[in-house]
Parts: sequence; C-alpha cells; structure tokens
Amino acid sequence: MIKIEHLTKTYAGSEIKAVDGVSFSVNPGEIVGFVGPNGAGKSTTIKCITGILPFEEGRITICDKDIGIQPVDAKRNMAYVADENILYNGLTGKQYISLIADIFGVEKKIRDERTDKYSNLFDMSDKLGDKISSYSHGMKQKISIIAGLIHEPKVWILDEPMTGLDPKASFELKKLMKEHAEKGNSVLFSSHVLEVVEKLCHKVVIINKGKIITECTAEELQEKSGEMGLEEFFLKITGVFSGENI
Repeated sequence: MIKIEHLTKTYAGSEIKAVDGVSFSVNPGEIVGFVGPNGAGKSTTIKCITGILPFEEGRITICDKDIGIQPVDAKRNMAYVADENILYNGLTGKQYISLIADIFGVEKKIRDERTDKYSNLFDMSDKLGDKISSYSHGMKQKISIIAGLIHEPKVWILDEPMTGLDPKASFELKKLMKEHAEKGNSVLFSSHVLEVVEKLCHKVVIINKGKIITECTAEELQEKSGEMGLEEFFLKITGVFSGENI
C-alpha cells in the first residue's frame, strides 16, 4: 500500500542528503515501525511520503497513486498524524475535527459517529467544545489523532503518535492500529519507544544518517538482536556504542 523507491531529499543550503536512496514498502495487513536516532531522516521521509516535502529523486506511491503525480488521490488514501501539534488554536476540538472531515468529504452522520467513537476512546468527549488553545499537549495530541483518523483511509502514517499520551490513550491507539491492520490495511509509524515497536510491528525499518541500515520482520529482528536485546542491538547498529556495557 505504501511503496518508496530510491527516495532522496536534500535541504536547500546543505550538501548532505537528509534522505539518501531510501527504499522500503508497507504491505496490506502490516504495521511497520520506522525507527532511528534523532536526525536520522525519519520525519523527513514521512513528510515526503505524505506530500509535505518535495524530493529530488525517487518515487512514492500510496495505494498505487504516485504522490508526485496524483497528490490529491494519494492523500485521500492516507491518514497522517504529525510529530508536532500544528492546530488551529482558535477553533474548538469539534470544529477542528469537522474541518478535517469536510476536507475529506465525510458525511455528517458518519463523522458524528466516528467523532463520538474516538472522543470516547480518548476521553475527550467533554472537551470537544473547548478551544484548542486551552488544551494540554496530550489533549492536542488526542485531537490530532481523532482528526487524522476521521476519514478512516486504508493507510495510516503516524509520526511519534504516542508522545504526550497517557497510558490509556496509548493502549487505545495501539489497539486501533492492530484492528486497522487486521482489516487488510496498513500502518507506518515512527517511534523512539523500542518496546512498543517490538511488540506491535510485523516489520521494522531502521534508518541512520539518511540510509536504511536494516529492514526485517519482527522475528528476524529478534534473531539478529539475540541475547543483547532490541535496545542494545539498536544502539550498536546505529553506532551509538560498540557493545560495551551501558
């Protein structure tokens, strides 16, 4: 459902490639974890996938729609939750959700049902009438997630979605991700919480310095990490340490 081929992105004024020849895919029924150190190229890659950033080389397709050639059609097939809460603070939570629902053409009855469903899941029902400017960071993250999922497309792209969430909200989001994949859809999400990645994902893609250094199934990752554990394995292959005790 997501296919990235030889993606290359360089920011203006820099000679260093932020993303260098990245290729991987997310298939139907898969949850794929996208991990790497800070500055490794995760968010840049995701912003290219979602059409926020242009790129010099490569090809990205969402449900067979080329993001560079058919950006609107590609975006209709995805939900995107960013790693930063860029919201309209003057709107109420419900107004913001309705705005996103309008953009994606979600019928009123369906949007109301989904708004009720997700706001109950994330304990936001009694806060929807409040302005977003009054929300805490965690509440803004919940509204971002609800608005991002309101049109329930086949592909979910989530960049550090659990940052700021309380334990119950994190649990509900992970449950939704599993259910979404079980329906034959796909999820790509980035995270620094390796335990979540290890338990939740069918496949893991590790990026460092703009390049993919490992792409494997969860089972293969466990075999590769062996007795050292996922965290220690991650630190070793990304060059943070060479194997000494930490």
